[in-house]
Amino acid sequence: MSSPLPPTLRTVLVTGATSGIGWETARLLAANGDTVVVHAPDQSSGDDAVARLVAAGTDTLRLRLVIADFSRLDEVRAMAAKVAAEYPVLDVLVNNAAVAAPERRTMTIDGNEVSLQVNFLAAYLLTRELAGPLSARPGSRVINVSSSMHRTASISWNDPHRARRYSRVAAYAQSQLALTIFARQQAPWTAVSLHPGVCDTSLLPLYAHEGSSAREGAERVVRLCDPATELVPGAYYDRTALSPAAPVALEDRSVRRLCKLADRLVAQAA
Repeated sequence: MSSPLPPTLRTVLVTGATSGIGWETARLLAANGDTVVVHAPDQSSGDDAVARLVAAGTDTLRLRLVIADFSRLDEVRAMAAKVAAEYPVLDVLVNNAAVAAPERRTMTIDGNEVSLQVNFLAAYLLTRELAGPLSARPGSRVINVSSSMHRTASISWNDPHRARRYSRVAAYAQSQLALTIFARQQAPWTAVSLHPGVCDTSLLPLYAHEGSSAREGAERVVRLCDPATELVPGAYYDRTALSPAAPVALEDRSVRRLCKLADRLVAQAA
């Protein structure tokens, strides 16, 4: 008698997986038996991240490295095409990649404020470009790793790059509000946003002097990736609890305006 076939394994793409919450999320998911597509901004940091995952006990067969500098949207498109070609079924996308906005307003080669592009526009474009693989099997999920700072933010609809009045905190918070609103867009998959807690990562100085471990934050991400965890579509989670998002994030008009703005900003870079 032939042995039974193993259960269908999931494929998960984690962006910003070279350090912090992203790296720990990749490690935990691979330990659970998932195939993890590890995103890195460059080859060197990607090779280092994979080497550390393997040194931590991760099976190399569970890992696939992909490279894209999110400050260049052409690289996001190329990465999405590569992932879609290799993985026609994608069960989970974790939009985790993020940078702190710099002290001085900085524009990308695509003409966007850098934290808006890396933290939101790249995630928006990547999710859109991976619509086929994400729609290929029922139950797929998109987890937008956002922040409680979205509550302090507003979208500067007429000046999204904040040319008239720039503050690094306001720019970063705007990107997190955009991610939170984006999770509410209607899609064939279930999307949510998550504040993983104030964690000891490169973004800690934006929040506090100390925080919980990156592993603790990653455990909260992995919990939402788990098909056993029932999700409320479009919801915002604060660590492990369902929580009300900022009022503006709950308005359908905000979702429509944001998608229209994002479509325009990514199109100008096409």
